[in-house]
Amino acid sequence: MYIKCGCLQLARQVFDEMAERTVVSWSAMIGGHAMHGQAEEALELFSKMEEASVEPNAVTFVGLLHACSHIGLLQEGRQFFRSMTQDYGIVPDIEHYGCMVDLLSRAGLLEEAREFINKMPIEPNSVVWGALLGGAKVHKNIEMGEEAIHNLMELDPRNDGYYVVLSNIYADAERWEDVAKIRRMMKDRGLKKTPGWSTISLDGVVHSFVAGESDHPQIEEIHRSLDELLEKLRHRGYVPDTSAVLLDMDEKNKERVLYHHSEKLAAAYGLMNTANGTPIRIMKNLRVCSDCHAALKLISEITNREIVVRDRNRFHSFRHGSCSCKDYW
Repeated sequence: MYIKCGCLQLARQVFDEMAERTVVSWSAMIGGHAMHGQAEEALELFSKMEEASVEPNAVTFVGLLHACSHIGLLQEGRQFFRSMTQDYGIVPDIEHYGCMVDLLSRAGLLEEAREFINKMPIEPNSVVWGALLGGAKVHKNIEMGEEAIHNLMELDPRNDGYYVVLSNIYADAERWEDVAKIRRMMKDRGLKKTPGWSTISLDGVVHSFVAGESDHPQIEEIHRSLDELLEKLRHRGYVPDTSAVLLDMDEKNKERVLYHHSEKLAAAYGLMNTANGTPIRIMKNLRVCSDCHAALKLISEITNREIVVRDRNRFHSFRHGSCSCKDYW
């Protein structure tokens, strides 16, 4: 519970105080460190698990592979994948294969990732191909993105997120005709892009913000507070990353879109309504964008606050101007 709520230190405190630990508690803590971008801590904990003579299971290795994937520990990830079979007799399942494709794809080894998929002894699912698609987006590889989406259309044709990612790859390359083609395809299939939203819980009440719009009773005050905050960011050298807005519009409009992203609104609201020094915890349904990531790093420095954001993939802990993901996500 503590891990999933973004309270990693409390989770580790509970773990460290346990009189007896099973493979379940060890695996949960290893997975928690992985989810929060603390790969070194996850691997160190696994070493202690081995010293304690606790036999790892398939879940343990999912956590270890996630840890390697989230920080780019390529060789360590390969070794864990081999070790689970050679040293522990654990047969990899679809989750382990998905982790490996994610690890290779994030590292830019897209050809190797595709070859890995083709050689899998079990049928790849949408998560596996989705990992390749995500790597194609990060590394701006149109050909690999198209191959992934071809398979995803058969495996998970109603998932709007995959179409949006390919559309974003095209937009990044300014292939606007292809962007329009994907949008028409989505419309013909009755699919709509899932709007980005963020939530923050204060005093037992969950406050929700949607990118570009909100019926929150304090929204005008939030916008004013956010404008003041953004002005301070500019003095620190912040320049809006308009490449994060994959729409065919001018730069000024792109900046306006960025300023009202849901995680920025949630962060501003949290800062307005909590005491100095209190951590801000935000939950987001989509992947945090590059501009919000850069802005939240600076906001954490300016306000001397920890801002924890759980996005679709992982936790980002912003403190003193840096992020726990070390800008690899």
